[in-house]
Amino acid sequence: MTSPTTHIWRLLRWGRILAKHGALRGIERDPNTPAPVRRLVRLARVGTRQPAAPRYADAFQAIGPAAIKLGQTLATRPDLVGEAAAQDLLRLQDRLPSLPFPIIRQAVEASLGRPLTAAFASFEEEPVGAASIAQVHRAVTPDGRTVAVKVLRPGVEDDFKRAIDTYQWAAAQLEAMSIEARRLRPRLTIETFKRWTARELNFRREAASASELAEAMTAEPDFVVPGIDWQRSTAKVLTVEWVDGVKLTDRAGLDAAGFDKRKLARTLIQAFLRQAIAEGFFHADLHQGNLFALPGDRIAAIDFGIMGRIDRRARVWLAEILYGLITGNYKRVAEIHFEAGYVPGHHNVAEFATALRAVGEPMRGLPVKDMSIGMMLDGLFSITRDFDMVTQPHLLLLQKTMVMVEGVATGLDPDINLWETAAPFVREWIRTELGPEAALADRLIMDLRTLAGLPDLVRRIEARFPAPGGEPPAPPLVEVEVVRIGGGWRYAATAVVSAAAGIGAAWMLLH
Repeated sequence: MTSPTTHIWRLLRWGRILAKHGALRGIERDPNTPAPVRRLVRLARVGTRQPAAPRYADAFQAIGPAAIKLGQTLATRPDLVGEAAAQDLLRLQDRLPSLPFPIIRQAVEASLGRPLTAAFASFEEEPVGAASIAQVHRAVTPDGRTVAVKVLRPGVEDDFKRAIDTYQWAAAQLEAMSIEARRLRPRLTIETFKRWTARELNFRREAASASELAEAMTAEPDFVVPGIDWQRSTAKVLTVEWVDGVKLTDRAGLDAAGFDKRKLARTLIQAFLRQAIAEGFFHADLHQGNLFALPGDRIAAIDFGIMGRIDRRARVWLAEILYGLITGNYKRVAEIHFEAGYVPGHHNVAEFATALRAVGEPMRGLPVKDMSIGMMLDGLFSITRDFDMVTQPHLLLLQKTMVMVEGVATGLDPDINLWETAAPFVREWIRTELGPEAALADRLIMDLRTLAGLPDLVRRIEARFPAPGGEPPAPPLVEVEVVRIGGGWRYAATAVVSAAAGIGAAWMLLH
């Protein structure tokens, strides 16, 4: 078990690394930063020689893989961290230093259980990308197919374990210090993050997720999921179909190839809405480094390590909340929050609807360059304290992905209106799922299930209440301790069972 001293040392070391790279300068200079936090930041930078321009990517990379995941998310939010910081953080997504090829070769052969030359006809030593937990190499299979081989970085699992261990400890200390922190449930949030990363570090799970998503997205032909090579995939090596496209990070390449960036943005939003609302299973790491433009203005996604899942009840609430905000039906949005249990029942629905109106009205009808889902979420979070709303960890991944998709779509088309783009899809899904046809279909399914269960129900009734003159049901036997009396244990056991049967028959007659 890790000692508190070790946790404190790690936290101080991470803060020191951020300070050395100038990554805390913005916090220190922000007039909204609380005085105690500003003093801690100043203490962290004492004696450091900071660069003229903050090097955010280098700081997150130096801290470790878990911090890199945070940096990748911030890279899609220039409106939150600034354009310079967002551009610098893009380096975390696919341009990290790679490991020497002999280490990668050894890892692949150990995982596949055969020599590299037996699994692949050719294998490029120089990786095409190196990210926080793995690096990718281009290869050709013996049957001539070009594939991408994703290899888990040796030792990354231990790095994540140590970091998350300290995150959990820090979250526990935070909850003990503040009632507000307990409302936000940081410990449960970190536990959810821990489960996400555990899945991301298992490439068999990633392969299964990609296969499931491909089946779910057949209705969106413009969103492509590469095929899995199951014979060359293990928990630490993932082999998939090679995607020959232009990364969405390459804006000049997109323009040179003549892609319609506005259509690409709409395709991305449409695909995400279908995944999150219609299917309840969505790609939760849709940053621009994981997305490629293909001929025909299609989009291909890679890296399916982080996936989100939402049950139908939560999807109905989500769709109604989005549509309510789009149409200005704040009363219905407020009612959904109460029905879902997000807001305690002792609060007033009308008051909450008014608070939602204050968040939604200033943003309706504006392009993303003037408003955003991120701004909307900030507004919603600002009213959570007044209405005692408890953090919902199962929605955190969805919220993060919504912000990420918005960032990518905004980069492709700054004038896109997410409300107008989302409204037709959400409206149709609500009509399909909640309209009279859907209600009738649900009722028919329920009635058919009831009818199918009738024969078994009748048999159980007959067994419990036989026809007159029939044998009464035998009472349930209970376990008894076998003892030895006189002539042998059989006589004792028979006597006990007979007594139990007699008591049961008498009970049946009296009742």
